[in-house]
Amino acid sequence: MYPLNLPPVQILLLSTRLLWAGLLLLILGLVAAYGLDKQLSLAALVLAHSLTLIGPSVLKIGYVLRLIAQVRLAEGAGTHAVA
Repeated sequence: MYPLNLPPVQILLLSTRLLWAGLLLLILGLVAAYGLDKQLSLAALVLAHSLTLIGPSVLKIGYVLRLIAQVRLAEGAGTHAVA
């Protein structure tokens, strides 16, 4: 049983968006936390540091979804080739 009842192509598109969003969050967090640390308030600095944790987490979720989509696409291609 699959955790997502979406077609594999839609899962692949979702994973691509999550990968880009995670990368963007990570880069924004790194630039803000370590490049603009003197100009930011304490609350903004805490948010920037939390983005350096949230970004890789979103990247990881996107990567796992990409793997799921690729497995489902391979399974679909295998059943069509046999039938």
